[in-house]
Amino acid sequence: MSLGGTSFRTFVLYPVLVVAFELWLNDGRLRLQAWGLPLLAWGYLQYRLVGRYRLRLGGGGPGMETPPERLVTSGPFALCRNPMYLGHLIFLAGHALSLRSWAGAAVALATAAWLQFRVLRDERRLGERFGEPYLQYCSRVKRWIPALF
Repeated sequence: MSLGGTSFRTFVLYPVLVVAFELWLNDGRLRLQAWGLPLLAWGYLQYRLVGRYRLRLGGGGPGMETPPERLVTSGPFALCRNPMYLGHLIFLAGHALSLRSWAGAAVALATAAWLQFRVLRDERRLGERFGEPYLQYCSRVKRWIPALF
């Protein structure tokens, strides 16, 4: 996890900044809602475990800086084209909900918008790299949420 990378921002920097803001805003108290905490675990584990799966089957590096050598369309990638990025968003949603934080919600929404642009760039690169098999995969599997979009 590089200090300037998306994973560092999602799982370390943004949570620390939002917690600091909420502590400042609420006189040193957090308004913790335990029911949001499972989303934190789900999002992080989805990101981490799917990343290992992608590296094992697809090769390459952990991000698109070193793209996969093989197209991965099985397992979680059979349900959603971006399950690792989706893990980021689930984590950030859980963080915002567990803290009842508008700042956390704003961070989650801004990250979702940024990831959408990143995904579009990644898809162009993967289309160039894998050609027709990737285009067929895109026609079968939704970008973000299985069976929705």
